[in-house]
Amino acid sequence: MSGRIWAVVPAAGVGRRMGAGLPKQYLPLAGRTVIEHTLDRLREHPRICAVVVALAEHDEHFARLPVAASVRIAGGGAQRADSVLAALDAIAGEAGLDDWALVHDAVRPCLHPADLDRLIAEALAHDEGALLAAPVRDTMKLVVDARVQRSVPRDGLWHALTPQMFPLDALRAALLSARHAGEPVTDEAQAMERAGHAPRVVQGRADNIKITRAEDLQLAAFYLSRMECSE
Repeated sequence: MSGRIWAVVPAAGVGRRMGAGLPKQYLPLAGRTVIEHTLDRLREHPRICAVVVALAEHDEHFARLPVAASVRIAGGGAQRADSVLAALDAIAGEAGLDDWALVHDAVRPCLHPADLDRLIAEALAHDEGALLAAPVRDTMKLVVDARVQRSVPRDGLWHALTPQMFPLDALRAALLSARHAGEPVTDEAQAMERAGHAPRVVQGRADNIKITRAEDLQLAAFYLSRMECSE
């Protein structure tokens, strides 16, 4: 199973937790915006045929970026799953039965090319798809009302990262099923799990961070500088 790979980037979030005047994907990072770094990693990969960015309805920022002319645009939704589904709907008429969707967070600008290569290879080798993930290293606590209830064994626990890559039609069907059932899913792997699939896990690098807090920008800038030196 080795059709085309369509990259999907849900970017309709407003980033309220960041507390900035801009959505976090548009914050400055190493001389550009966060999303520009993210998109370049995907656009530069030879196996990706196109990048589709799902934007909020009244987004006033993306069109001003130089990268805007190099990607496709879809309307985003209230939740991540809505945005991904909207992007998949936008390309449904062009996508073949053996095509793939590779979904990546707009605010993960430090994706390493080697991780992307390994994820694509693993997904193409297993028709249930794959995701980047990192094993949990810290002690995990179950907390209710700011009080620890118990420690949770970390054996077998992984942090889900992105990209996540699945057969396009299967992912679209899984997201639609979850929507019709009124069951929220927080990432694409959860939608596929709900549909009875067992995605493969590809261990990703720890520097593939998600920008969620102001201090993450400094860390991302450091990782990007290290990445540029090694390329």
